[in-house]
Amino acid sequence: MQENNEYERAPGFRPRLALYHANPKGTGCAIKMELHPAHGMEDGGIFCTFANQKTVGSRLGNPPTFPTFDWDNAITVKLDFNDLSKMMQVFRGECESVDNDHGLYHRTATAMTRIQLRHLIDPVCGYSLEVYRTPAGGGEEMRSLFLMTPAEALGICEAIGGCMYLVAFGIPMVPKQTAVSD
Repeated sequence: MQENNEYERAPGFRPRLALYHANPKGTGCAIKMELHPAHGMEDGGIFCTFANQKTVGSRLGNPPTFPTFDWDNAITVKLDFNDLSKMMQVFRGECESVDNDHGLYHRTATAMTRIQLRHLIDPVCGYSLEVYRTPAGGGEEMRSLFLMTPAEALGICEAIGGCMYLVAFGIPMVPKQTAVSD
């Protein structure tokens, strides 16, 4: 039985979606998308981490080895409300690429990052999500390319759409749980 109408924030959680696309050439990529709801003065977003394939693995070994991904040198970007809205436009077919192939640009004190999302038709139907990061002081550009099937793109679009209220407005207040005494 609830004894009062006080409210508190729901317990913190970090829902995450991970997709791994290894290939025999060793040029695959994995992504992890982690929801960070808005709270206090912090804007919400989805942190997307890209890790290039590190090893190919082998099914022939005993035991077999699996492909690995370079999470130590991964690229992480925070996709905010506007970024996610533009990506949903591509997934929903409103446009073929984010900002007519210009992509999204994020500048920080340490790097410049460009994020591209394109609908592909040739040679196969799907979507290309690319991230390029160049250190602010110059240096070698890092690049990751994640190719997704139309089904994966649909799922990601639905997942993004389903959490946009959390990105925009944060976690809703829930009734405070109190101990019930006999």
